[in-house]
Amino acid sequence: MITKSKHKDGLCGSSREQLHARIGRELFLYTQRRELGCRNFCYTNPHRIVDDYASQLMPQLFQEKEYRLGQINKIFSSQWLNTKQIVFGTKCNKLEVLDLNTGNLDHIPSLKSSNNSVPASCPCGIHSIAVNPSKTLLATGAENTNDLAVYKLPTFDPVCVGERAHNDWIFDICWLDDEFLVTGSRDSHLGLWRIDGFDDVDSSPLNSLQVPEYSITSPLLVKECTDARKVRALAYHDERKELAVLSLNAYFHIWDVETFKMVYNRKLQNSKENVCMCVSKPKTLYAIGSQSHVNLVDPRSKHTLTTIISKYRGGGIRSVSFHEDIITIGTGTGHILFFDLKGGKYLESGCGHSCALVLGKGWLLHDENYMGFFMHQYNQEFPNAIYTHQYDDSGTRLFVAGGPLPAGLWGNYAGLWS
Repeated sequence: MITKSKHKDGLCGSSREQLHARIGRELFLYTQRRELGCRNFCYTNPHRIVDDYASQLMPQLFQEKEYRLGQINKIFSSQWLNTKQIVFGTKCNKLEVLDLNTGNLDHIPSLKSSNNSVPASCPCGIHSIAVNPSKTLLATGAENTNDLAVYKLPTFDPVCVGERAHNDWIFDICWLDDEFLVTGSRDSHLGLWRIDGFDDVDSSPLNSLQVPEYSITSPLLVKECTDARKVRALAYHDERKELAVLSLNAYFHIWDVETFKMVYNRKLQNSKENVCMCVSKPKTLYAIGSQSHVNLVDPRSKHTLTTIISKYRGGGIRSVSFHEDIITIGTGTGHILFFDLKGGKYLESGCGHSCALVLGKGWLLHDENYMGFFMHQYNQEFPNAIYTHQYDDSGTRLFVAGGPLPAGLWGNYAGLWS
């Protein structure tokens, strides 16, 4: 089932025609100034004009299409597969492919570890999904949440299970190129893996999910991340060959991927709930979400450049991403915020208020735990935390997903904003 709604904080009376008209005016201005030979004109590329204005205006034009996913518990991670499919992972350890047009789900079976693997206690679900640059391989968590699972794309045929790197949950996965990837774990270790030797299969998507044969592989290297207590997030800058590592105790680390050694380490000023991170490669800038702030860190500088205070502090910051000069912030209170780096402030709607998207209600299980404790103890609505959000390649569609913030509640939210 799919439902549609509009958020209330957009441009007053705005439409997509306004976006097109404004872009058209700027392109005309660019062309006119170029013909007149204006030397001080700041734009040298018309595509940059389109990107700048689209990234600033699109959030104010977004409309929500919400998906009903049944009794799935909390979507922690997601990735675009193509223009109409999203793959996501859940707290209940399910890997699902969502058709954005129809709302249909295809379940991807979890890969079982060998008898030699010792599972982590209290399975945590799938916290990370990563696709390699050529989009031929997908890496995520295995049935044992301390092991790595790799699938072929687009068929989702199993490739391998990676074991013996971690004794606790894998929190994040990051591809370095088409063959090498890194896993970060709650055991404070990083695992370096090489995935090779797989045969290309010419088959249609999702038609061979029951192939039982796959290999068991071991990491090339496993190293402890010094000073880290629980590796929480990874981000890779391929041009600088540096891997950023965020630990839950508010340390920011840089690793040289060619030597697989840590070369930089610093304590962050906001120490609580540092759980998400992203990188802007053109700016060499990392955005780190904490309980109530986004810290912007340039590893070339000794100082944090900017601290962005969240407009909604109650549930912390659960996901962050860069899109051009806009930082998109997913909160634990069900609000999506947009911070303009050039302007140094949150994007505003036509009425002068901060532009914030507010999620639909999603689905919440009213079980004995909810009825006996949460409903009577708190007597309030529980918004959906935004654990993951992903722009498509065009930057005009935003997939947003999550679920209720309290650990004791079971529920989910998924929506496409476009």
